[in-house]
Amino acid sequence: MTIPALLFGLVLSTAYGTAFHFWRAGSLKRLFLYIILAWAGFWAGHFLGALIGWHFASIGPINGGLATVGSILFLLVGDWLSRVQVERK
Repeated sequence: MTIPALLFGLVLSTAYGTAFHFWRAGSLKRLFLYIILAWAGFWAGHFLGALIGWHFASIGPINGGLATVGSILFLLVGDWLSRVQVERK
């Protein structure tokens, strides 16, 4: 994978994280959480797609389709888990 492809992947996944942040209207702390979750999900989806040989919506060497799906899944699950309240007795 080339350096421009890595940078494009980081920019695209950061855009997913910030768009999710604007949709959920979070704080600055949540913005960083969403960006990190988007990065992790994007690259996990990309490498999972490469591992199992699925390629859809490829953007050069990046498996854009599964990377986007991975990013969205990580963002949804991470947001849900971050909002869990622990009851103390």
